Amino acid sequence: MSKRAGGRWLAAALAVSAVLASGCTAPVDPDELPGVYRDEATGAEIVLGSDGTFSATDVSMDRVSDPVDFSGEWDFHDDQASSDFVYLLIEDGGLGRTGGVQLYTSGPEKVYFNTDPDGPPTLELTKAAAR
Repeated sequence: MSKRAGGRWLAAALAVSAVLASGCTAPVDPDELPGVYRDEATGAEIVLGSDGTFSATDVSMDRVSDPVDFSGEWDFHDDQASSDFVYLLIEDGGLGRTGGVQLYTSGPEKVYFNTDPDGPPTLELTKAAAR
């Protein structure tokens, strides 16, 4: 195999790997997102309302800051190039100067914060069973 053909093969293999890796999480239907998500270990809770509002209780997104409560509106973003996420638009300075944060989806039953794109999720929440 020539160097040129080997380089093309490597580029094709890397492209396929990137596509497969980005497709590892189950697709998310935005209509199934509303509900209560909890982290039992920390007591953190996020409620995504079917009316597009949310509330967050005892949430620390970076494992260092004290847990806080905040609320506002949410909107789902289907990002074809990266991870799908829920954008939380925070009202009334609930996180200081932060106006919004991304809450990533990991299938239809899990959401997580990831403040360091090169690191693991900093807080994972699982959808609670409907009562």
